[in-house]
Amino acid sequence: MSNLDEWQPKTRLGKMVKEGKITNIEEIFRLCQPIKEVEIIDSLLPNLQEEVIDLNLVQRQTDAGEVGRFKASVVVGNGEGYIGFGEAKAKEVGPAIRLAIIKAKLNIRPVRRGCGSWECACGTQHSLPFKTTGRAGSVRITLIPAPKGVGLVVADSIKLVLRLAGISDVWCWSKGHTRTTFNFAKAAYDALKNTYNLMTPNEWERA
Repeated sequence: MSNLDEWQPKTRLGKMVKEGKITNIEEIFRLCQPIKEVEIIDSLLPNLQEEVIDLNLVQRQTDAGEVGRFKASVVVGNGEGYIGFGEAKAKEVGPAIRLAIIKAKLNIRPVRRGCGSWECACGTQHSLPFKTTGRAGSVRITLIPAPKGVGLVVADSIKLVLRLAGISDVWCWSKGHTRTTFNFAKAAYDALKNTYNLMTPNEWERA
């Protein structure tokens, strides 16, 4: 979406990425640096996939009458442990989706993957290393590690989010108004994002 050749960084982090001083996005999250330029993501994660998960026409009442705008919700991921979620409103569908993609890229977060199921213990990164929870609106969701071969035992509305994060086997428990696609998908994103708040024992030495 962005032209990296014409990119003129405005932040210190952007300048370091442009100059080649930072070549791995893991360095940014390890240092807890905020990402404020979408070109940083385009440079370090060039193979991101973008998917629209919800598109609605929303209206609000003004003195001049009803004003309608399109609200788009987009999820981005590389299928290898990075996921982002964004939403935006605009008068037309195209600008709403493009703005939501930019916000999703700026909200991208790493996901800790592993094999936390006692039934499997294969050691590969096909599931989650531990149980994690997320929330959005009235929706509460818990993702539970599953053994290899189980697949995504979740609602269809969040399968896309998990696949883009690189998760292929997981169980799910949820409550709330799960028919709301936006909140359900955002709760799944929040649960995946929360995996980075804890470290697994095999990562203690690197820390």
